[in-house]
Amino acid sequence: MRTDVVGSLLRPASWREARTRLEAGTLDATGFARIEESLVQEAVQLQELVGLDVISDGELSRLNFQDSFGLAVGGYVSAKETVSLYEKRIEGAKPNQRWEIPDLHGAGTPVSHRRPVNERIHMVRNVPLEEYQRIRPFAKKPVKVAIIGPDRIGQRFDHQASRAVYATMDAFMEDVVAIQRQMVQSLVDAGCRYIHIDEPGYTAYVDPPSLEAMRARGEHPPANFTRSIKANAAITKGFPGVTFGIYLCRGNQRSMWHREGTYDEIAERLFNELPHQRFLLEYDSPRGGGEGIRAVAIRPQGENGGAGFGEYQGGSARIG
Repeated sequence: MRTDVVGSLLRPASWREARTRLEAGTLDATGFARIEESLVQEAVQLQELVGLDVISDGELSRLNFQDSFGLAVGGYVSAKETVSLYEKRIEGAKPNQRWEIPDLHGAGTPVSHRRPVNERIHMVRNVPLEEYQRIRPFAKKPVKVAIIGPDRIGQRFDHQASRAVYATMDAFMEDVVAIQRQMVQSLVDAGCRYIHIDEPGYTAYVDPPSLEAMRARGEHPPANFTRSIKANAAITKGFPGVTFGIYLCRGNQRSMWHREGTYDEIAERLFNELPHQRFLLEYDSPRGGGEGIRAVAIRPQGENGGAGFGEYQGGSARIG
């Protein structure tokens, strides 16, 4: 049995306290970095203690899991990331309710909020590489790094307000793929051999309210789906010996959810057209619908290497 952690761990209260002090100017960046590094060491020890085969840094530096892209790129019209802005985003949250992702007008970080651009996007900071370089000296087990996938980035991009820069979504997605391949290459060069792609947006294609929202924006959901599958496949191309995993979820913001429906409508294309070696799926919940998919399928070994088969796994884990 192989164990995979989705990537994020619950942050200690000490992290929020330190981050709040950093934003208030009562703690300098060096002091905050030392605190974060200590907490990453604790996260490594926890995961290795319970026997996980692959570990992560817990995404402790990210206020939102989508920050791997949102904080790494320039070109978006956005606001500075703060604890207060993040907490405003989840105000009024109640467990076990359907949660519609709010967009703060005129504010918010990219991807976490649907933001337009005023110039072509470009990488200004390699967030995933920074995280990997910090955790690697402490880890005895293989380390995975999670990056947000192109489908989610596309869904959280205000194309209607960005047509002066990107005439088409295909043009925007080409830049997304180029940046993410740059991130992956840097991680591989640094020694990382497991790249985890977060793609919560794929469950939108089986969720009626999400499909209706796409149509209301003038989008064509099947075209979106096809574009994102091609983009995800392109990101993995040409990295022999590297394992790529992809994680689909329906939301876990304070135990809330924003997608529901079975995988039936998208499963065949996902499993046949995506070259990832690990599929991490949520299915054991009422909003997942039915019994879900529980299967192991033989997959010929491709250029990315791996064991020659992909396990389509259900369930996900968050430790803390």
